[in-house]
Amino acid sequence: MRTFLFPRIAAVALLIGGIHPVFAQVVPVPAPDTTRKYENPAGVSSPEKAQWYKSKLFRATVIPAALITYGAVTAQGNAGINRQSREFVRKQFRPVNSMIDNTVIFLPYLELGAVALAGVESRDDRLNTLLVIAKGEAIMLASVYAVKYLSREQRPDGSNNQSFPSGHTAQAFLAASIVHTEFRNKSQWYGVGAYTIASSVAALRMINDKHWQSDVVAGAGFGILSAHLAYLSHRNRWGRKSIGRGIGLAPAYFGSGASGMTITWRATR
Repeated sequence: MRTFLFPRIAAVALLIGGIHPVFAQVVPVPAPDTTRKYENPAGVSSPEKAQWYKSKLFRATVIPAALITYGAVTAQGNAGINRQSREFVRKQFRPVNSMIDNTVIFLPYLELGAVALAGVESRDDRLNTLLVIAKGEAIMLASVYAVKYLSREQRPDGSNNQSFPSGHTAQAFLAASIVHTEFRNKSQWYGVGAYTIASSVAALRMINDKHWQSDVVAGAGFGILSAHLAYLSHRNRWGRKSIGRGIGLAPAYFGSGASGMTITWRATR
C-alpha cells in the first residue's frame, strides 16, 4: 500500500506544478555585475569625505586670515581705531631705543635653539626645521613686502609709506609659530613664551610710533600664515635616507696605461 501511495503523491505534485507554475517556480539568481568589478575589488566602502572646516588648510589659515582681514579693514591711517590706539599708547608709554625692536624679533629663534640644545626633542630634526624656517622666511618676506609696495600706507611718524603690514611683527610671529609647532607636544609653555615675545615686538612698534594697530595685527597674521604654509608644503622629509644609496665608485684600469673610475648604480623601489 505504501509503495503504491508514494508514486501517486509524486504524480499529483507534478500535476499541480504543471497547472500552477507558481508552485514550481525557481527564483533565478541574478548574474553578478562585472561592469564595475575593478572599481572596488576589495569591497571596502569608501571613507566619507571630510568636512571642509575640518581640513588642515582651513584650520591653518582661518586665524591668520581673520587677523589680516581685520588689519586691512581698519587700515585707515590716522583715523578711527588707529587714531584712538595711537593716542592711548602715546599717553601710557614713551618711545624706546629702536635697536630693541630689531633685536627682540629674533628671540623666538634663540629660544628654539636653546631648547633644542637643552635636549628637548622637537617635532622635526634640525635639518628639516631649518628647511621650514627658510621656506617660512621666503613666504613671509615675499608677501609682506608685496603688500607694503601695493598699500603704500604712511607710517605714524611720517618717515615713509611702508607701514602696512608690520614686517617686524610678521618676523616675530613667524618665529613664534615655528617654536610652538616644534615643541607643543612637549609643553605648551614654549609656545606661550614665544608668542609673548612676538606680542612685545608688536607693542614696541606701536610705542616707537612706527606702526598703527592695524599694521601689527595684520603683521601677526602674515607671520603665522607663513609658518603654517611652510609646514603644509613641507611634504618630503630630508635626511631620512642617506644620500648616495645604491651608488658605488671604484677605480678601473682599461689597459694601455689608461685608468679611470667606474660608477655603479642600483635602482631601488
